[in-house]
Amino acid sequence: MAKLLRRKHPQKDMFICDILDATPKDDIGSMEHPFFSLSKKPDHKIRHYEHNGEYIKIAPSAYGIATIFDKDILIFAMSQLIAKINAGEEPSQTIQFSAYDLLVTTERATSGAQYERLKAAFQRLDGTRIETCIRTGDKEITQGFGLIEHWKIIRETRDGRMEGLEIKLSDWLYNAILSKEVLTISSDYFRLGKPIERRIYEICRKHCGKQKKWSVGLELLKKKTGSSSSLKKFRELVRDAIESDHMPDYQIYFDTEVKDKLIVRPRIAPKPIIEHKITPKLKPQTIETAKKILGRKFDVYGVESEWFEFWELTGCPELKTPDGAFINFCKKKAENV
Repeated sequence: MAKLLRRKHPQKDMFICDILDATPKDDIGSMEHPFFSLSKKPDHKIRHYEHNGEYIKIAPSAYGIATIFDKDILIFAMSQLIAKINAGEEPSQTIQFSAYDLLVTTERATSGAQYERLKAAFQRLDGTRIETCIRTGDKEITQGFGLIEHWKIIRETRDGRMEGLEIKLSDWLYNAILSKEVLTISSDYFRLGKPIERRIYEICRKHCGKQKKWSVGLELLKKKTGSSSSLKKFRELVRDAIESDHMPDYQIYFDTEVKDKLIVRPRIAPKPIIEHKITPKLKPQTIETAKKILGRKFDVYGVESEWFEFWELTGCPELKTPDGAFINFCKKKAENV
């Protein structure tokens, strides 16, 4: 029976704790649709996917289609970018980082072979071409694009190990990030050793979220994962995942009454929805006032999200003046810098 991969870095280096504390983020578009290959072998097949009026065409380069494990690089890059935006820094489509930080964060070994595998992953990400009508940030891009625009090694050791890396995200992905079309995922995602487990987790996170329950037919799930297995084989793969029961955040099982129907539930029961409470609405002038209070050290919309979370954690209290409460929250945040 498969298990979660062991933690390769149980004690993180202190000097990179800020990097590793960035919450893993995944873009909704590629969580919903099968952009990545589930094969661990070179995949050179052109793939076509259509669902509810949306389509994707994925074309490989000579290196093959980017795999679900190659996606770790994009998740790492997205997480760093969003963390910087939330800290009030100016966003950039080009991101620089250390190969070591990437390997440690994504629970990979730091041997020389892993650096070579990183290079191959960059080549697949750069070479894979996407054509889609899926919208990001209310914009529909119908032209082809790569998963990344370019990559380069900006620093390399004498023994050939990469130290400094740089990638430029595709316009499509960057637009999704700026539009906040991302979801937080479990850091244990990187410990899922089977490609199908990773895809099922992404789909559960996207569709179930914090609902009490979500269900999906086996054929539709197979389509969403992008699996090329027969339905019989796919059923076996899903059954293995159910028996292993190590999916982060979610528990999955077959419906006992309906054939080939899966039920997904969060492992921790979601908080009851308080229907009579209405999320506070802030006036445009309040946001402008908050920007002046926070200065350039904070992103006002990131602080707004923190305030909403704080409001929910305190039991969704009735607010006579939501704008005043938010301004006071901003003042306290600015004072604590």
